[in-house]
Amino acid sequence: MNGYMGQVLYVNLSSGETRVEPLPEEQARAFVGGSGLAARIAWDMIDRHTDPLGPDNPLILMTGPLVGTAMPSAGRYSICARSPLTGIWGEANSGGFVGPQLRFAGYDGIVITGQASEPTWLSIVEGQAELRDAAALWGLDAYETQARVRQELGEPKARVVCIGAAGENRVKMAAVMNDHGRAAGRTGLGAVMGAKNLKAIGLRGTAQVPVAHPDALRDTAREITHNLDEDIPAIAIQLAGTAGYVDMALMYGDMPIRYYQQGEWSAASNLSGVLMVDQFQNRNTACYRCPIACGRETRAPSYGVDAVDGPEYETLGALGTLPMIGDLEAVIYAGHLCNVLGLDTISAGATIALACEMFEQGILTPANTGGVEIRYGDAAMVHRLIGMMARREGFGDLLAEGSASLAERFGVPELAVTVNRLEVPVHDPRAFAGMAAIYALSPRGACHMQGDMYGVDTGQGAPWELGVPPGDRFETSEEKGRVAARQQAWRNLYNALILCQFQNPGVEPLLAAFNSVTGWELQADDLMTIGKRIVTLKRQLNLRLGLCRADERLPDLLTRPLTEGGTEGNVPDLDALLRGAYAEYGWDMETGQPGQEAAAALQLET
Repeated sequence: MNGYMGQVLYVNLSSGETRVEPLPEEQARAFVGGSGLAARIAWDMIDRHTDPLGPDNPLILMTGPLVGTAMPSAGRYSICARSPLTGIWGEANSGGFVGPQLRFAGYDGIVITGQASEPTWLSIVEGQAELRDAAALWGLDAYETQARVRQELGEPKARVVCIGAAGENRVKMAAVMNDHGRAAGRTGLGAVMGAKNLKAIGLRGTAQVPVAHPDALRDTAREITHNLDEDIPAIAIQLAGTAGYVDMALMYGDMPIRYYQQGEWSAASNLSGVLMVDQFQNRNTACYRCPIACGRETRAPSYGVDAVDGPEYETLGALGTLPMIGDLEAVIYAGHLCNVLGLDTISAGATIALACEMFEQGILTPANTGGVEIRYGDAAMVHRLIGMMARREGFGDLLAEGSASLAERFGVPELAVTVNRLEVPVHDPRAFAGMAAIYALSPRGACHMQGDMYGVDTGQGAPWELGVPPGDRFETSEEKGRVAARQQAWRNLYNALILCQFQNPGVEPLLAAFNSVTGWELQADDLMTIGKRIVTLKRQLNLRLGLCRADERLPDLLTRPLTEGGTEGNVPDLDALLRGAYAEYGWDMETGQPGQEAAAALQLET
């Protein structure tokens, strides 16, 4: 199987058994890898009775055929399970070097079940898997854990996947950390890892990924890298990272302010990526074979921290504009705390901002919060709540359950800005209407990485050849819904290959790389077919887990037009968008079920 190591490692933490199984070629051809192939594996293992924090919930790490090859920006891995935060399909992915090292260690993926009786970590070196005692690691932060595992392996270049305090304490928004401060952040998969008493996975190997046509792949990789000199979005990310989007986002009204309720705020400009580069940046950082180098190492000298990983755009919004923190250094430090403790910055920041709103409305009082005054604009309070949340201390125990749970507990479920219980990220669907359909139909709940319509409508990486042209950002027609569905399918293919979404070489170069690696001789239209198949598989899985058509809605606050800023007066027509998206996927608009033709394309035995 060119493009694949051809085997998956299965680990049962309850029994201590490890075994190796061949990767079925028919599943790889249908679902490729990453979260697509992980969903196919999970299909045979979970149903609505599976406890997300129980031993039967499989935690699946999966790579894709491009990972660890000469393809630029293909250094990612996916981690998937039933989400403890949302109850539906949970997936996250992260860059760095873990994905390639998993393949070099001999495997396309790892499927972890059971629950260890004591803290445990997993060593995989040159194909040999071993469970080890993690008693000395439990309680260490994410950075300390990575350093200690490398030390115990005697492998300074080993790569480590781990959890911090949030994962140990089963915080519903706990991230899985790797490569210092990189995070597979969303849907709380760090809590799944913690519930299994699995502190870390250490990886090291020297195997090579088999490639069908290595010379053709090298030629394509050189062409893609050369063309980056003319890729304006990629150049912008090189210069200021994702934080470079802050000023443009504020202009469009895409960066939500004051818990999604305010259209303008002068202090938001203090969070500009340009200022971050000028005042706090140490250096750029890059993932495996990535010529873009979007990562940032910054510093927060006022807080005694010389090296901080990030922050990214989402962190600047979630821990900055949502709770009204306009001090850039304070937001950098808040992001650092999340990295150290292993928290998803989006869900953590949004939940803290919700608490600010509830406190301002009198729904929360000091009697509910243990005496903590939770007010917009208080950076010290945000820093304190991040620690309380990760450790489940006092009021932090309620925050640790996420926004939907917090709002429900105090009788105001309509206040939670979530879709399918996942906090809405820092892209407002009132600014780019296509995002409304993306959020409603995202397999993991509200997610900007399941179809970046803000990128499409600003001309950044849209696959025109596959029917995804840039358009009017406020358009809410059925055709716009179809375009959103195609972009969602495209990004689900990306998350299967796995390729970083900042690498947008165009359909033909990507297809050339895919075929060079696998030797499959696919056509351009096949890429969209595979993407739709993956989305529909995840759809079927979510329906099995209890998702229903009524769940596809925007939260109340996002249906209210703002009176100022870049979205003034605009609210997307979600029904029209969904009609188009459903038609594109071949799903029934009334039941939410895939139609006969769409279901047949899944290639599942149901």
